[in-house]
Amino acid sequence: MSKTIAVFGLGRFGRSLATNLYDSGATVIAIDKNPDIVERVAESVTYAAAADLSNPDAIKELGLSEVDTVVVAMGSDLNASIMSVMVAKEEGVPYVLAKASDERMGTILKKIGADKIIYPEEETGIRTARILTSSTFLEFFSIDENLCLIEMKPKAEWIGMSLRELELRHRYKINVVAVKDASEMRSFIDPDRPLEADTELLVIVDKKDMGNL
Repeated sequence: MSKTIAVFGLGRFGRSLATNLYDSGATVIAIDKNPDIVERVAESVTYAAAADLSNPDAIKELGLSEVDTVVVAMGSDLNASIMSVMVAKEEGVPYVLAKASDERMGTILKKIGADKIIYPEEETGIRTARILTSSTFLEFFSIDENLCLIEMKPKAEWIGMSLRELELRHRYKINVVAVKDASEMRSFIDPDRPLEADTELLVIVDKKDMGNL
């Protein structure tokens, strides 16, 4: 059974999140105060509606009792974000994720019940910095406060050696979870197959150990 996720606020972040969740098989309810924006996204989600998210009665009328997750994506509208988080928790939504524009806003939303706070602009900056300052990183994703997922090219000295020979877990404290060759990502990894220059590795590493790479 797919999860039912409500996305409140259909700015660039909210629209992208809602449509990608829908494409991934989730039941997506998309809400924004602007009817024109709602109309544009309506065909790309399960259900879309216009509502004043600063009005608690309007939020209650959305019927959140069967929703698994609410994403509050109005990072610049503190009043609407506060009302959305409070009403969602009052209506029994198990998990509320809220976007915040700064630490102060994040602290407020956390205090009134948000289960997790995200800072998309800050996280994008961190991710881009990691890629730009490394000659091997292709993609960088933060999983939580401690772990990150990195898509990377082999270091020059790794090419021609197998994962068994490299002992990456012991020497670098990283776990290889998939290998990509010729545009194909494989979770089955042959530990004795030599790495080539065009091989890509998907690895999980503790952030404190990233300096090893």
